[in-house]
Formats: sequence, C-alpha cells, structure tokens
Amino acid sequence: MVKENDTIAAICSGLTNSGISIIRVSGEDALKVVVKIAFAKREDFDLINTKTYTAHLCKIVDPKDGTLIDEGLVLYMKAPKSYTGEDVVELQLHGGVFVANKVLNLLLKYGCRLAEPGEYTKRAFLNGKIDMAMAEAVMNVIQADNDRALNISIRQLDGELSDKIRSLRERIIQENAYLEYALDDPEHVSLDGFKEKLLSIVDDILNEIKCLIDSYNEGRIVNEGVRTVIVGKPNAGKSSLLNVLLKEERAIVTDVAGTTRDTLEEKAIIGGIPLNIVDTAGIRDTDDIVESIGVDKAKSEIDKSDLIIYVVDGSVKLSEEDREIAEFIKDKNIIVILNKCDLDLQVTFDDIKMLFDKDISIIESSMKDNEGIDDFVNVLKDMFFKGEIDTNHDIIIANERQKDALIRSFDSLTNVKDSINADVSEDFYTIDLLEAYEALGDVIGESYSDDLLDKVFSDFCVGK
Repeated sequence: MVKENDTIAAICSGLTNSGISIIRVSGEDALKVVVKIAFAKREDFDLINTKTYTAHLCKIVDPKDGTLIDEGLVLYMKAPKSYTGEDVVELQLHGGVFVANKVLNLLLKYGCRLAEPGEYTKRAFLNGKIDMAMAEAVMNVIQADNDRALNISIRQLDGELSDKIRSLRERIIQENAYLEYALDDPEHVSLDGFKEKLLSIVDDILNEIKCLIDSYNEGRIVNEGVRTVIVGKPNAGKSSLLNVLLKEERAIVTDVAGTTRDTLEEKAIIGGIPLNIVDTAGIRDTDDIVESIGVDKAKSEIDKSDLIIYVVDGSVKLSEEDREIAEFIKDKNIIVILNKCDLDLQVTFDDIKMLFDKDISIIESSMKDNEGIDDFVNVLKDMFFKGEIDTNHDIIIANERQKDALIRSFDSLTNVKDSINADVSEDFYTIDLLEAYEALGDVIGESYSDDLLDKVFSDFCVGK
C-alpha cells in the first residue's frame, strides 16, 4: 500500500542514454538508504555524516556481493530546504539506461519504493513548498514548446498568479471581517457608508478577476496551440499550404484530386504562434469508400477546431461544393486562402463574401512562391491576440481548473453586488463573500480533495 511518508526513488533525467543520469531519493530515510549502496571514495569519510548541500564522489556498490556498479556524485539536501521539503539525496551517475536502472533497483531493494507520477511535486505541495498553481506551472514548464508558453509558466512558477490571488483574497476577507464584527457589535461599530465602500471594492475585484478569466483562451492557445484545420475542395492546395507552413514536404502534393485520404496532423510555430495543424481530405461527395471515410474525419476535425483555414482554388469558379463547405464551417473562426493567384483568378473577394453571413478574412496566395504567408500571420495575430502577442506584462492563466474557480468567485461577488444594489440587509453579504474567498483559494489549493490531487499530478512524469 502506497504511503505518503514512504521514502521514494525514481530516475528523473529521462530513460535515454546521455551524459548523466540522475536518480532522486526523497523521504525521511533517504540518506540512510543511499549509504547502503554508496560509499565515499575518501576513505576517512562516512557519507552518513555529510552536511546538507554538499556533494561527494562515491562508489555505487551492490552490498550483496560487493560488485562495483558505477561511480558518481551524491548530493544531499536536508529537510526542509529541498524541492520536496523532505530529506533529498540525488545520485548523478554515468548516463546509461542500464546503469541507472540497476542502481534504482538497488535503492528499491534496500528501503525505497518507486515514486508515482508527479509524486515529488505532490510532496512539495503537501509540505508547503509550492501551492497548487505553482505545481501546475511545473508541468507547463516541462511541456512548453515555445518561448511564450515558457514565459507564462515560469512566471506562474515564480508565484505571480499566486500572489495576485492572495491579494484578492486578503481584500475580500478584510471587508467580510469588518462586516461580521459590525454585525456582532452594532452599538460600537457603524456600518454607515459601508455598502458604498464595499460596492466599490467588489467592482474593482470583479474587474481584476474578469481580466484573469479573459486571459484563459490566450493562455490555452499559447500552451496548447491553435487547433487549426485546413479544409477545401480536392486539389485546392491544402497540402501545399501545409508544406509551406511547415517549411518541409510533409504532405504528398499531386495534380490528382483526392490524393489526401486521411487527416495529417503536425505542429508548427507560425509568426510566434503555435499551431496544431490538421490537413484533411478534400470535402466533396464521393463514391470512393476510403476517400469518404477521410471526408467524414475532416468534418469531425472541424467540430474540434479553434481555426479553419479554408483554401479556395481561385483558378476555377466557385461550385456547389464550396457553398456546402462554407455552410458547414460558418460558425468557426475562418481565414480564407484564395489560392493560385499566379493564375487567372476566376473568383473574387465578393464571391467569397457572399458565401458567409459575416466578415471573413480573405488572403490571396500562391503556394508556388509563398505569397500571402505574411498576410496570413498578421490576420492570425489579429484573430487570437488582437494584433499583439505579449505575455510579459499581464498575468495569464492557462488552466481550465483555475478558470472554473475564478468563474465561481466572480459569480459569488456578482451576487454581493446585486444584493447591495437591491438594498438587501448586510448580513446576507457574508455568505457570498466567503464563497468568493474560498473559490479563489481553490486556485492556489488552499483546500483540496484526494481526487483533485490525483487528477493534477497524474499527468506528471515519474521523477518529477
């Protein structure tokens, strides 16, 4: 049975051959277990007496038969000044997978158990080294694949969001404390003018929470990427566009309509914006069973998309198939690529606008010479980031759990505002104020359940 006070061990440097492999041991008996297999090369030194934040060159030996397995550094970090808040010992070994696993198995044999996914960070949270928002930021740092995602995650890990949440909670609890004090002792504490003051404070906090909620979509896109689906009739130039965006020949391009039979998904950073691009089969009515399956998958991808790039073959007039595609995608964010502008265009901007009941961004392009790509990037920025991609100033959330907690807090404070405007008795305010306070606390994990902990840390890798 897994116990939270067990001494745990895991390889935390990845299971690949490399220059160095690192095994992390954490728990009350971390040093006691390690000294069973690690012996300082200095003959006059006993590793059990090592001071915190020191490193020692050691032999790693199998105690059963004295077999020398490796030589490496042993680093000791005494509680509470460690990542987990517990005694932590790290072994830096030669970077072979076989060697690292052999040493790990010795540690498991002599007193450790294998760490669960995310258990080191979970212990850091439970021991008060980090809060929930910072713990989630650890995973985002690991998964970051662009500068902006890393910037957002590092700022959360540094406590920027946590400090903001604590500041908002402090303002709420101060007003609630004064209100409860006044209600308990009305003879000595006056509530004259309190409603007006509280209304102003609630309005300010609501605005700040709304800014955080509104930042979610941008944060999600920066972290996860814009799910982008390329659609159009067969032979319109969809696969050519994918190749241009990826700057490599990833998709097969021919003059034969219907070459793409399945969806093809790739990641790309376009103008600093991460895109998860899905190239789809040309959407048309077909008797070809395989192509028909591809068309159905294309329609399924459209439903899940953040952005549709609708590639129109400008060298031929619009057809009924174009109208059907436009009808199918009309409720999505759409950028129309009017392709093959190097030929005599048979389609005008007005022709395309007539397909939709809203303003549509249209870009003339030629995949042969990459014409129109810069215009595409500018439209993309306007659509998702209001023309600018700057994560250096505003606090941005990129986590749906945090967003849901903020929405609950926002709703509770809205109830307070409505009660004030309706001139409801002050004693009703405290319920909603406390609910808003507690919901903000959920962002940073002031209260939590085992199920929440399991959900948050289950996505972590073993060793983190």
